[in-house]
Amino acid sequence: YRIKDAPEKFLGQTLGDFGGGLDSTRSGIIYLSETVSEIFYQKKPKKFKENIIASKISGQDNGISFNRAEDANINFYENSVEFGNDLISPISTNAFSYYNFKLEGVFYDKNGKLINKINIIPKRKNDRVFNGSIYIVEDDWALYGADVTVTGAQVNIPPVDVLRLKQNYNYSKENDAWVLISQSIGFKVNFLGFKFDGKFSSAYSNYNFTPTFTEKTFTNEVLTFEKNATEKDSVYWNKLRPVPLTTEETADYKFKDSLKIVRKSKKYLDSVNKKQNKFNLVSPIMGYTYRNSYEKWGISFDGLIKDFSFNTVQGFNTSLGFNYFKRLNDKGKWWSFGAKANYGFSDKRIRPTFLFTKKWDNFSKPTFAISGGVTTPQFNDRNPVLKLNNTISSLLNRLNYLKIYEKSFAKISYSEEIKNGIQLATSLEYANRKPLFNTTNYSFVSQDENGGYKSNNPLDKTDFVNAPFTAHKIATLNVDATFVFGQKYLSYPDRKFNIGNAKYPTLNISYTKRFGASNSELNSDLFLANLKQDINAGNYGQLTYNIRGGMFLKKKNIAFMDYLQANGNELDFPLDNELTSFGLLEYYKFYTNDKYAEAHIEHNFKGAVLGKIPLLNKLNFHLVGGAKTLFMADKKPYTEYTVGLANIGFGKWRFLRVDYVKSNYGGIKNDGFLFSLSLF
Repeated sequence: YRIKDAPEKFLGQTLGDFGGGLDSTRSGIIYLSETVSEIFYQKKPKKFKENIIASKISGQDNGISFNRAEDANINFYENSVEFGNDLISPISTNAFSYYNFKLEGVFYDKNGKLINKINIIPKRKNDRVFNGSIYIVEDDWALYGADVTVTGAQVNIPPVDVLRLKQNYNYSKENDAWVLISQSIGFKVNFLGFKFDGKFSSAYSNYNFTPTFTEKTFTNEVLTFEKNATEKDSVYWNKLRPVPLTTEETADYKFKDSLKIVRKSKKYLDSVNKKQNKFNLVSPIMGYTYRNSYEKWGISFDGLIKDFSFNTVQGFNTSLGFNYFKRLNDKGKWWSFGAKANYGFSDKRIRPTFLFTKKWDNFSKPTFAISGGVTTPQFNDRNPVLKLNNTISSLLNRLNYLKIYEKSFAKISYSEEIKNGIQLATSLEYANRKPLFNTTNYSFVSQDENGGYKSNNPLDKTDFVNAPFTAHKIATLNVDATFVFGQKYLSYPDRKFNIGNAKYPTLNISYTKRFGASNSELNSDLFLANLKQDINAGNYGQLTYNIRGGMFLKKKNIAFMDYLQANGNELDFPLDNELTSFGLLEYYKFYTNDKYAEAHIEHNFKGAVLGKIPLLNKLNFHLVGGAKTLFMADKKPYTEYTVGLANIGFGKWRFLRVDYVKSNYGGIKNDGFLFSLSLF
């Protein structure tokens, strides 16, 4: 990776020298890595396994590269080619619907084979297609090579200017096949003041077309490292490289190998920390961190702005806090301790909290935590109202959607991946829960706006006197298991990295037992399940669904915050579009102490529909359609249907999404437009 004219700061934060590879113009190589791998590949059913034999990174001792051969496994013989996005191959069965072809010329290769150079011309600019040339062997009708490009709009990655792919094939007499021998992928990015470019170069050799695969060849572990992979010397690399290093790459290795010795020294790390640790006038507002890189610890203080918000219970409120972090090794063992105090300027209450966390490794990620203090959680523990949304709607429109109560608590928790694809988390909490009431009527607008503020009682927003629950103490035990079926993972020397499995959904099951309350009616047993999945529909976009359901073992008169609740929304611009909430459902309208289920489904067609409509396809908007439904044992079903446009914007700024939503509850229909932000 290279960078050109790198900015010195971004969002007020100093960016440093990107590993020491920058020249006086702040340009140069910021990442250089090489790997040698043994690849096992099966076409049907498609399976891929990589074992990294050697790994090297400029300027790093461990040399654990994150390069993966599977990421560069680009096969034009498939109808859909994975290249930043699922693109339509120029030799796919439906290629003539997307490309025009023009013979540019012919030539003979070294074996006397006639090669046809064919220009591939997209029929529509923003379709997920390639531009450039492919080379076809006469009579064999096999690929001889490819030299193609795609734009950021075509791969749905707006910051990317262009991606370029080159492939070369050779004829193997032994196997009577044309095999890929070299490939290069180049890219250019220009976004937010950052100008990147880079290249992934691959060379393929030692093909074996009659391998002997066993049951142990292909498992969920799709990448491994040899034990001594990072310990190869320069003689090994110089002998093995199919293409010599460029002068720039050679200089980068030499310079950074010398520089790393200096940068590991206490003198250097102390000098860097001295510069980083400078306290300035904005530190109390934006935050401050003191680092000791040599001893691997740091302490940070939260700025006043980090937790600043407004609600009608606390008024303007903010927090002051600190966090101490100590790294114990390079394999994920660390511990931290933090404490903060939140102060409400209207209710004049200080609410302190603390958190101690310890993690042992980056493999099964065992994590233990102890926390406690006084907080103000939402009545719906799924947190449907963002603090920022509530602050804006309260101060500008007198719409105080956030409803909170006070909880004094002590809690212990533990989580770990007990087996590949099975994450277990458990916690035990004891809490004293009290109701809260509005203490301020302040807003930037008049009292008459939207009828004035509502109460903090989600059950009756006109009742400013009575609380939605009686103060009580209660213990909560939670056991939570997440199953990622067929989870694929990468085994690095210092960590395990889970990459999931797109073929299967993810299932979460939890059991919550509340007990120890003086009023036995408040005790309860709750089971919840959540099933979700993103399904890649290839050239037709992406389908996403999220199904959630739960039930209490016994219907009882429990505290309101323990009810099963749906996520509503009463904002025109909710700032997010997660598939967990209902666009037109009033906050706290649907809740139950019995049985409950909700389902969300959405399909983003990307360029599959609008990309084929003349003129409209030039806008590169994405059509999105969806449906949502909600069932509760004691209420009528609630449904919503949505149709919208995503990827709205200009050039590389395409973060806006607009949806038209139509709802139905017991024959009462409603509709409206919602605006949200969507990052890629």
